[in-house]
Amino acid sequence: MMIPSPLLAASFKSVFQFFAQGGFFMALLVICSFVSVTVIVLRGLALRRDLVMPPALEREIEGIGPGDEDAASRLGRIVNRDHSSFGRIIYVGLHHLHWPKSENMDAVQTRARHEIVRLESGLFVLEIIVGIAPLLGLLGAVSGLVSVFAAFGSDVNAQDPHGIAKGISEALSTTIVGLAIAIPSLIAYSYFSKKIETMAADMELLIADLLAKCYYHQALHAHAANVAPDPDSRRYAPAKESGEVAP
Repeated sequence: MMIPSPLLAASFKSVFQFFAQGGFFMALLVICSFVSVTVIVLRGLALRRDLVMPPALEREIEGIGPGDEDAASRLGRIVNRDHSSFGRIIYVGLHHLHWPKSENMDAVQTRARHEIVRLESGLFVLEIIVGIAPLLGLLGAVSGLVSVFAAFGSDVNAQDPHGIAKGISEALSTTIVGLAIAIPSLIAYSYFSKKIETMAADMELLIADLLAKCYYHQALHAHAANVAPDPDSRRYAPAKESGEVAP
């Protein structure tokens, strides 16, 4: 259905007048709205789960089974080509497998905190806009009301209630715009914060599972290295210490 051109032009004119009557504070609110929309779009694209936690890495970690000695090297080749936040955290864990497990976990947690900060970049802008947009709207409304009542008080003959009502409605326009900006910004901020928190918990669980499997394999290798074959029973018995005489 096509909208007639005169009606479309009248609509644009009324919208322009609505924003123009807000004055200086309305201009600030318009800037806030553009900034908020930009941050929401950019964070929405950057926080896609497939980019933060590639499914291939998740499947590889979950597919590591007992006795899979090549899992660390195979996963290492994958993360070398991957530049996601999850891949960088895995790289730190695999790169420090020669460290004690507790120290490796500390290194992984340090890297994870750094990656979480990177994921949260830009959200503070939404938090600021949520706080200042309603205040700018209220400040614009108060400023407009002051102008209306100042003009009304300067002229005792200006007793037109319609003019006063129109002036008050124009003054309150900034309050409407301020709330209209703050509400979507608050929704987006809460959604992104919860999404980052959920992905951080999932990454922590997968990394803990990966390190547990890797250090379990290392423990098996260390135990096998300390076991020597017994030719009589064809079973493995503890190796004799140096200097001990066999019976």
